[in-house]
Amino acid sequence: MQMRLCTGGTFLLLALLLAGPADAQTNPQNAGLQVALRAWGVYFGPIDGIAGPQTARAVRTFQARRGLTVDGVPGPATRRAFGRLGRPLYGQRTLRQGMVGWDVSVLQFLLTRRGAPTGMVDGRLGPRTARAVRSFQRRAGLAVDGIAGPATRRALVRASGVRSARAGAPARSVRGLLDYWAGRYGMSRRFIRALAWIESGWQRHVVSPAGAFGVMQVTPATWRFVQTVLLGHPVPRTASGNIQVGVVFIRHLYRRFNGNVRLALAAYNQGEWAVRRYGVFREARRFAANVLAMRGRV
Repeated sequence: MQMRLCTGGTFLLLALLLAGPADAQTNPQNAGLQVALRAWGVYFGPIDGIAGPQTARAVRTFQARRGLTVDGVPGPATRRAFGRLGRPLYGQRTLRQGMVGWDVSVLQFLLTRRGAPTGMVDGRLGPRTARAVRSFQRRAGLAVDGIAGPATRRALVRASGVRSARAGAPARSVRGLLDYWAGRYGMSRRFIRALAWIESGWQRHVVSPAGAFGVMQVTPATWRFVQTVLLGHPVPRTASGNIQVGVVFIRHLYRRFNGNVRLALAAYNQGEWAVRRYGVFREARRFAANVLAMRGRV
Protein backbone atom coordinates (compact mmCIF):
# COMPACT_ATOMS: atom_id res chain seq x y z
CA MET A 1 0.00 0.00 0.00
CA GLN A 2 1.64 3.26 -1.09
CA MET A 3 -0.54 5.45 1.12
CA ARG A 4 0.32 9.16 1.49
CA LEU A 5 -1.97 10.70 4.09
CA CYS A 6 -1.13 13.74 6.22
CA THR A 7 -3.31 13.15 9.28
CA GLY A 8 -2.27 12.90 12.22
CA GLY A 9 -0.40 4.93 30.52
CA THR A 10 -3.60 2.86 30.08
CA PHE A 11 -2.79 -0.85 30.26
CA LEU A 12 -3.90 -2.55 27.04
CA LEU A 13 -5.63 -5.89 27.34
CA LEU A 14 -3.65 -8.91 26.25
CA ALA A 15 -4.94 -10.47 23.06
CA LEU A 16 -7.02 -13.61 23.21
CA LEU A 17 -5.12 -15.98 20.94
CA LEU A 18 -5.94 -19.25 19.24
CA ALA A 19 -2.74 -20.30 17.56
CA GLY A 20 -2.34 -23.14 15.13
CA PRO A 21 0.59 -25.53 15.45
CA ALA A 22 2.73 -23.55 13.03
CA ASP A 23 2.48 -20.31 14.99
CA ALA A 24 1.66 -21.43 18.51
CA GLN A 25 2.84 -18.99 21.13
CA THR A 26 2.42 -18.44 24.83
CA ASN A 27 -0.18 -15.85 25.74
CA PRO A 28 -1.51 -15.63 29.31
CA GLN A 29 -5.09 -15.02 28.19
CA ASN A 30 -5.02 -18.54 26.79
CA ALA A 31 -4.49 -19.82 30.32
CA GLY A 32 -7.85 -18.30 31.29
CA LEU A 33 -9.44 -20.05 28.34
CA GLN A 34 -7.86 -23.39 29.25
CA VAL A 35 -8.98 -23.17 32.89
CA ALA A 36 -12.57 -22.44 31.82
CA LEU A 37 -12.54 -25.33 29.34
CA ARG A 38 -11.13 -27.69 31.96
CA ALA A 39 -13.80 -26.66 34.46
CA TRP A 40 -16.45 -27.65 31.90
CA GLY A 41 -14.81 -31.02 31.33
CA VAL A 42 -13.77 -30.57 27.72
CA TYR A 43 -10.05 -29.87 28.10
CA PHE A 44 -7.53 -32.16 29.78
CA GLY A 45 -4.24 -30.69 28.63
CA PRO A 46 -1.77 -28.48 30.50
CA ILE A 47 -2.50 -24.89 31.52
CA ASP A 48 0.40 -23.56 29.48
CA GLY A 49 -0.98 -20.49 27.67
CA ILE A 50 -0.49 -22.12 24.27
CA ALA A 51 -3.81 -22.59 22.53
CA GLY A 52 -2.90 -25.23 20.02
CA PRO A 53 -5.03 -27.92 18.38
CA GLN A 54 -6.14 -29.55 21.65
CA THR A 55 -7.43 -26.25 23.01
CA ALA A 56 -9.12 -25.38 19.74
CA ARG A 57 -10.88 -28.76 19.67
CA ALA A 58 -12.04 -28.21 23.23
CA VAL A 59 -13.51 -24.82 22.30
CA ARG A 60 -15.45 -26.39 19.43
CA THR A 61 -16.66 -29.22 21.66
CA PHE A 62 -17.86 -26.75 24.28
CA GLN A 63 -19.60 -24.61 21.65
CA ALA A 64 -21.38 -27.63 20.20
CA ARG A 65 -22.59 -28.76 23.63
CA ARG A 66 -23.88 -25.28 24.46
CA GLY A 67 -25.63 -24.75 21.13
CA LEU A 68 -23.28 -21.96 20.07
CA THR A 69 -21.78 -21.26 16.68
CA VAL A 70 -19.02 -23.84 16.31
CA ASP A 71 -16.11 -21.79 14.97
CA GLY A 72 -13.38 -22.56 17.51
CA VAL A 73 -13.14 -18.88 18.44
CA PRO A 74 -13.78 -18.00 22.11
CA GLY A 75 -15.66 -14.80 21.42
CA PRO A 76 -17.99 -12.96 23.81
CA ALA A 77 -20.88 -15.44 23.49
CA THR A 78 -18.60 -18.39 24.24
CA ARG A 79 -17.01 -16.62 27.18
CA ARG A 80 -20.44 -15.75 28.62
CA ALA A 81 -21.39 -19.40 28.39
CA PHE A 82 -18.40 -20.30 30.59
CA GLY A 83 -20.03 -18.44 33.48
CA ARG A 84 -17.85 -16.87 36.17
CA LEU A 85 -14.65 -18.34 34.73
CA GLY A 86 -15.33 -16.72 31.34
CA ARG A 87 -14.96 -13.11 32.42
CA PRO A 88 -13.50 -10.60 32.68
CA LEU A 89 -10.35 -10.70 30.57
CA TYR A 90 -7.10 -10.01 32.40
CA GLY A 91 -6.44 -6.32 32.88
CA GLN A 92 -10.01 -5.09 33.33
CA ARG A 93 -10.20 -4.98 37.14
CA THR A 94 -8.16 -4.96 40.33
CA LEU A 95 -7.88 -8.47 41.73
CA ARG A 96 -8.38 -9.17 45.44
CA GLN A 97 -8.70 -12.26 47.59
CA GLY A 98 -12.07 -13.97 47.19
CA MET A 99 -12.53 -13.09 43.52
CA VAL A 100 -13.26 -15.68 40.83
CA GLY A 101 -12.80 -15.27 37.09
CA TRP A 102 -10.90 -15.63 33.88
CA ASP A 103 -8.52 -12.86 34.96
CA VAL A 104 -7.74 -14.72 38.20
CA SER A 105 -6.71 -17.75 36.15
CA VAL A 106 -4.38 -15.55 34.11
CA LEU A 107 -2.99 -13.97 37.27
CA GLN A 108 -2.24 -17.42 38.72
CA PHE A 109 -0.57 -18.51 35.48
CA LEU A 110 1.65 -15.41 35.40
CA LEU A 111 2.59 -15.68 39.07
CA THR A 112 3.56 -19.34 38.67
CA ARG A 113 5.58 -18.51 35.59
CA ARG A 114 7.46 -15.84 37.55
CA GLY A 115 8.43 -18.16 40.39
CA ALA A 116 5.56 -17.36 42.76
CA PRO A 117 3.50 -20.57 42.57
CA THR A 118 -0.17 -20.40 43.49
CA GLY A 119 -0.90 -24.11 43.70
CA MET A 120 -3.75 -25.08 41.43
CA VAL A 121 -4.53 -22.64 38.60
CA ASP A 122 -8.30 -22.68 38.97
CA GLY A 123 -9.53 -19.10 38.64
CA ARG A 124 -10.15 -18.65 42.38
CA LEU A 125 -8.10 -16.10 44.27
CA GLY A 126 -7.65 -17.79 47.62
CA PRO A 127 -5.08 -17.28 50.40
CA ARG A 128 -2.28 -19.10 48.58
CA THR A 129 -2.69 -16.94 45.48
CA ALA A 130 -2.76 -13.80 47.63
CA ARG A 131 0.49 -14.92 49.27
CA ALA A 132 2.00 -15.45 45.81
CA VAL A 133 0.97 -11.92 44.82
CA ARG A 134 2.73 -10.53 47.90
CA SER A 135 5.82 -12.61 47.16
CA PHE A 136 6.00 -11.26 43.62
CA GLN A 137 5.37 -7.69 44.75
CA ARG A 138 8.18 -7.95 47.29
CA ARG A 139 10.65 -9.19 44.69
CA ALA A 140 9.49 -6.59 42.14
CA GLY A 141 9.87 -3.68 44.56
CA LEU A 142 6.14 -2.92 44.60
CA ALA A 143 3.80 -2.12 47.48
CA VAL A 144 3.21 -5.45 49.23
CA ASP A 145 -0.54 -5.65 49.73
CA GLY A 146 -1.57 -8.91 48.03
CA ILE A 147 -3.79 -6.95 45.63
CA ALA A 148 -3.14 -7.20 41.89
CA GLY A 149 -3.77 -3.64 40.78
CA PRO A 150 -2.54 -1.98 37.57
CA ALA A 151 1.11 -1.71 38.68
CA THR A 152 1.32 -5.37 39.69
CA ARG A 153 -0.43 -6.55 36.54
CA ARG A 154 1.89 -4.51 34.34
CA ALA A 155 4.93 -5.81 36.16
CA LEU A 156 3.78 -9.40 35.73
CA VAL A 157 3.27 -8.94 32.00
CA ARG A 158 6.62 -7.20 31.51
CA ALA A 159 8.39 -9.86 33.53
CA SER A 160 6.80 -12.57 31.42
CA GLY A 161 8.00 -11.04 28.17
CA VAL A 162 4.47 -10.94 26.73
CA ARG A 163 3.53 -8.36 24.12
CA SER A 164 0.53 -6.21 24.93
CA ALA A 165 -2.42 -6.11 22.57
CA ARG A 166 -6.07 -5.26 22.46
CA ALA A 167 -8.33 -8.14 23.38
CA GLY A 168 -10.76 -9.74 21.01
CA ALA A 169 -8.88 -11.08 18.01
CA PRO A 170 -7.73 -14.65 17.63
CA ALA A 171 -4.25 -15.21 16.26
CA ARG A 172 -4.37 -18.22 13.99
CA SER A 173 -2.96 -18.84 10.55
CA VAL A 174 -2.77 -15.78 8.31
CA ARG A 175 -5.74 -17.11 6.34
CA GLY A 176 -7.71 -17.51 9.56
CA LEU A 177 -6.89 -13.96 10.59
CA LEU A 178 -7.87 -12.59 7.20
CA ASP A 179 -11.21 -14.38 7.37
CA TYR A 180 -11.76 -13.27 10.96
CA TRP A 181 -11.21 -9.56 10.36
CA ALA A 182 -13.10 -9.62 7.05
CA GLY A 183 -16.11 -11.10 8.82
CA ARG A 184 -15.72 -8.73 11.77
CA TYR A 185 -16.01 -5.69 9.48
CA GLY A 186 -18.49 -7.06 6.96
CA MET A 187 -16.07 -7.45 4.07
CA SER A 188 -15.89 -10.32 1.58
CA ARG A 189 -13.43 -12.92 2.83
CA ARG A 190 -12.44 -13.84 -0.73
CA PHE A 191 -11.76 -10.18 -1.50
CA ILE A 192 -9.63 -9.60 1.62
CA ARG A 193 -7.65 -12.78 1.04
CA ALA A 194 -6.97 -11.72 -2.55
CA LEU A 195 -5.91 -8.22 -1.52
CA ALA A 196 -3.48 -9.58 1.06
CA TRP A 197 -2.08 -12.10 -1.41
CA ILE A 198 -1.32 -9.46 -4.02
CA GLU A 199 0.16 -7.14 -1.41
CA SER A 200 2.45 -9.57 0.41
CA GLY A 201 1.77 -13.19 -0.51
CA TRP A 202 0.40 -13.45 3.08
CA GLN A 203 3.86 -12.88 4.51
CA ARG A 204 4.01 -11.20 7.91
CA HIS A 205 7.42 -9.52 7.73
CA VAL A 206 7.56 -8.03 4.24
CA VAL A 207 8.58 -4.35 4.11
CA SER A 208 8.31 -2.34 0.90
CA PRO A 209 10.77 0.37 -0.22
CA ALA A 210 8.09 2.91 0.73
CA GLY A 211 7.92 1.58 4.29
CA ALA A 212 4.66 -0.37 3.97
CA PHE A 213 4.86 -3.50 6.08
CA GLY A 214 3.16 -6.73 7.02
CA VAL A 215 0.48 -8.89 5.45
CA MET A 216 -1.59 -5.91 4.31
CA GLN A 217 1.41 -3.67 3.51
CA VAL A 218 0.28 -0.83 5.76
CA THR A 219 2.30 2.39 5.96
CA PRO A 220 2.92 4.07 9.33
CA ALA A 221 0.74 7.03 8.23
CA THR A 222 -2.16 4.71 7.41
CA TRP A 223 -1.75 2.91 10.72
CA ARG A 224 -1.96 6.22 12.62
CA PHE A 225 -5.01 7.29 10.59
CA VAL A 226 -6.87 4.04 11.25
CA GLN A 227 -6.02 4.10 14.95
CA THR A 228 -6.86 7.73 15.62
CA VAL A 229 -9.64 8.50 13.12
CA LEU A 230 -11.38 5.27 12.11
CA LEU A 231 -11.09 3.17 15.28
CA GLY A 232 -10.23 5.58 18.07
CA HIS A 233 -7.96 3.17 19.93
CA PRO A 234 -4.46 1.69 19.58
CA VAL A 235 -3.96 -1.44 17.51
CA PRO A 236 -1.19 -3.91 18.46
CA ARG A 237 1.79 -4.21 16.14
CA THR A 238 1.12 -7.87 15.39
CA ALA A 239 0.10 -9.79 12.29
CA SER A 240 -3.48 -9.68 13.54
CA GLY A 241 -3.27 -5.92 14.12
CA ASN A 242 -1.78 -5.38 10.67
CA ILE A 243 -4.64 -7.26 9.06
CA GLN A 244 -7.22 -5.43 11.15
CA VAL A 245 -5.81 -2.06 10.06
CA GLY A 246 -5.77 -3.09 6.41
CA VAL A 247 -9.34 -4.38 6.47
CA VAL A 248 -10.65 -1.28 8.24
CA PHE A 249 -8.84 0.96 5.78
CA ILE A 250 -10.05 -0.78 2.60
CA ARG A 251 -13.58 -0.71 4.01
CA HIS A 252 -13.19 3.03 4.57
CA LEU A 253 -12.04 3.53 0.98
CA TYR A 254 -14.85 1.34 -0.36
CA ARG A 255 -17.34 3.61 1.38
CA ARG A 256 -15.55 6.79 0.31
CA PHE A 257 -15.85 5.71 -3.32
CA ASN A 258 -19.52 4.72 -2.94
CA GLY A 259 -18.93 1.00 -3.38
CA ASN A 260 -16.67 1.27 -6.43
CA VAL A 261 -14.26 -1.53 -5.64
CA ARG A 262 -11.76 -0.67 -8.40
CA LEU A 263 -11.40 2.91 -7.20
CA ALA A 264 -11.13 1.73 -3.60
CA LEU A 265 -8.31 -0.65 -4.57
CA ALA A 266 -6.59 2.05 -6.60
CA ALA A 267 -6.74 4.36 -3.59
CA TYR A 268 -5.35 1.60 -1.38
CA ASN A 269 -2.39 1.39 -3.75
CA GLN A 270 -1.69 5.02 -4.63
CA GLY A 271 -3.62 7.03 -2.02
CA GLU A 272 -7.12 8.50 -2.04
CA TRP A 273 -5.94 12.07 -2.60
CA ALA A 274 -3.88 11.08 -5.65
CA VAL A 275 -6.78 9.13 -7.18
CA ARG A 276 -9.13 12.10 -6.79
CA ARG A 277 -6.55 14.63 -8.00
CA TYR A 278 -4.88 12.75 -10.84
CA GLY A 279 -7.06 9.73 -11.56
CA VAL A 280 -5.93 6.12 -11.42
CA PHE A 281 -2.31 5.52 -12.30
CA ARG A 282 -1.43 2.59 -14.56
CA GLU A 283 0.26 0.73 -11.69
CA ALA A 284 -2.80 1.13 -9.48
CA ARG A 285 -5.06 -0.03 -12.32
CA ARG A 286 -2.98 -3.20 -12.69
CA PHE A 287 -3.01 -3.68 -8.94
CA ALA A 288 -6.81 -3.51 -8.77
CA ALA A 289 -7.17 -5.89 -11.73
CA ASN A 290 -4.79 -8.39 -10.12
CA VAL A 291 -6.66 -8.35 -6.83
CA LEU A 292 -10.00 -8.90 -8.52
CA ALA A 293 -8.57 -11.69 -10.67
CA MET A 294 -7.27 -13.43 -7.55
CA ARG A 295 -10.64 -13.58 -5.79
CA GLY A 296 -11.66 -17.16 -5.14
CA ARG A 297 -8.20 -18.50 -5.96
CA VAL A 298 -6.63 -18.10 -2.50
